[in-house]
Amino acid sequence: MRYWINTISRSHVERGVQGGFTQANHGKAAGLKRMANGDRIVFYSPRTDYPDGEPLQHFTAIGSIIDDEPFQVEASPDFHPWRRRVRFESCSEAPIHPLIESLELHISAWVVRDRRE
Repeated sequence: MRYWINTISRSHVERGVQGGFTQANHGKAAGLKRMANGDRIVFYSPRTDYPDGEPLQHFTAIGSIIDDEPFQVEASPDFHPWRRRVRFESCSEAPIHPLIESLELHISAWVVRDRRE
């Protein structure tokens, strides 16, 4: 079992919780293919909405991957994102700043990229 962090606005996390799914990297499949059934996933929301929501910087949801591979949907005629099914758990949002020093994270390249480079 592996543990993942998906960085998504709170409003997009809420849609995923309601639908029992996650998607990442604007609907691309590559990162989702690395996940396995039973992996755990936590959602970090830097903003309330994408792209111009209010700053938030909270963990907003947690769950487990419950399928064996990504699946594709038609969100609109021009957008066909890849998703994974997630069983979400009941939780409360938690601000990240008080937790940063106590977290030990290994961040993979597809999760975080410094766009200033």
